[in-house]
Amino acid sequence: MTADAYDIVVLGAGPTGENLADRTRAAGLTTVIVESELVGGECSYWACMPSKALLRPVTARADARRVPGLRGLVAGPLETPAVLAHRDAYVSHWKDDGQVAWLESVGIDLVRGHGRLDGPRRVVVDGPDGERRELTARHAVAVCTGSRAAVPDLPGLAAARPWTSREATSAPAVPQRLAVVGGGVVAVEMATAWRALGAAVTLLVRGGGLLPRMEPFAGRLVAEALAEAGVDVRTHTSVTEVRRNGSADGPVTLTLDDGGRLAVDEVLFATGRAPRTDDIGLETVGLTPGDWLEVDDSCRVRAVGDGWLYAAGDVNHRALMTHQGKYQARIAGAAIGARARGAEEQTGRWGAHAATADLAAVPQVVFTDPEAASVGLTAAEAERQGRRVRVVDHDLAQVAGAGLYADGYRGQARIVVDEDRGHLVGATFVGPGIGELLHSATVAVAGEVPVERLWHAVPAYPTISEVWLRLLEGYRG
Repeated sequence: MTADAYDIVVLGAGPTGENLADRTRAAGLTTVIVESELVGGECSYWACMPSKALLRPVTARADARRVPGLRGLVAGPLETPAVLAHRDAYVSHWKDDGQVAWLESVGIDLVRGHGRLDGPRRVVVDGPDGERRELTARHAVAVCTGSRAAVPDLPGLAAARPWTSREATSAPAVPQRLAVVGGGVVAVEMATAWRALGAAVTLLVRGGGLLPRMEPFAGRLVAEALAEAGVDVRTHTSVTEVRRNGSADGPVTLTLDDGGRLAVDEVLFATGRAPRTDDIGLETVGLTPGDWLEVDDSCRVRAVGDGWLYAAGDVNHRALMTHQGKYQARIAGAAIGARARGAEEQTGRWGAHAATADLAAVPQVVFTDPEAASVGLTAAEAERQGRRVRVVDHDLAQVAGAGLYADGYRGQARIVVDEDRGHLVGATFVGPGIGELLHSATVAVAGEVPVERLWHAVPAYPTISEVWLRLLEGYRG
């Protein structure tokens, strides 16, 4: 076994791990990153990038069909081989040469293999060639191993080889019949993509609606659009058993809680995420394998003494989105660098080393048709926190820019204003092309911009962003 010492050891080379390592290396700290799969992680190869590469042709065609002079030119189906090739190119054909070259260019060492903690500040890596390496960290170890799809324990499910988000974003061909189990972001995005590519899609939702973490109107509008596109949306429906019949690529039969059965070619379970901490040696530092890692606002693990262990990204369960993981990585990297130098820490509510946006201003875009985007709190969440809020809604179809964007534009916007503090605590938009509206709302929520100041942020006419003027007019009465 070979042994090496670094200032920082990072477990996981996804976007979070890459960004954290980049920050610590820029601070002058020797940094090594350990990765058991592809450098670039889940987002680059099986999540954000491939899913959006699949969805962009879908939404572009939908937008074109709403524009006079274009709709007749795009009446036909998508060119499936071209869409899948576009997806494959965006994931670099599942090769990480470019990402590895970037690590080398910034001076970050890479060790391939499965890394496990082996006591304080020590990581043991079992390499693909059977070699074992011991890495010692002088200052910190950062766990950036992310999350994996959580699949329920149902009779027959394991043997049926279901799709998770990985298979759904990387499948080489379109299944004739696809069942999607779940009602969250992955479920509605993949239902959108594969239906547009020609699959007969059935969406099975245990609850009463889609996108339960957003405002109720978001899930309602997305559900209506999916149904119009030909998706069979079934709410209040659970799967009780799964069986794949015959050969490895034989049909799958789902037994439902009402006693009915559904025969499909593939089934996607999009039923949540679990931390990838079950086999990273947490027990050697007094933690429980398989648990989420609770951290402070600098992403330092609370339950470990001496402050040497950090956890950023999905693994700490604060906000399971790539952009939030990268944000946390920048915070954690800055904090590690400052502590390594013995510098006075800038902490607190707005400190450079405090990940406050995970608590108050988390943005998210769902790339369905229509898009759904939100930041901050829903009205119900704000009320549960005991805030005195006022909600203002506006029909996006009444905004001049929306009508120019698309004939028959349908959408809705909502802001949630904290009446006692006088600023937005949440905003939600649903409609074609509204994802690019979200950052203005994020700035308003994260910056706690007073509503009276927002009145003087004049939106350009005629754009969809003019909805801001209409929302503020509604607030002022």
